[in-house]
Amino acid sequence: MIIVPVKDGENIERALKKFKRKFEKTGVVKELRKRQQYNKPSVLKRLKMQHAIYVQKLRDSEE
Repeated sequence: MIIVPVKDGENIERALKKFKRKFEKTGVVKELRKRQQYNKPSVLKRLKMQHAIYVQKLRDSEE
């Protein structure tokens, strides 16, 4: 459970912003979206390879 201590006289919007930031850091929404659809291992491997090629091209272009 996420607990956000609210100080006396603190703006409610500021407290909500703190809550949203903490909630985002937990990664709950990201995990939920990831679990909504199953990806085959071969697809994950292909995506990982494409990302590695993309990063390599970026590094090569810097030099």
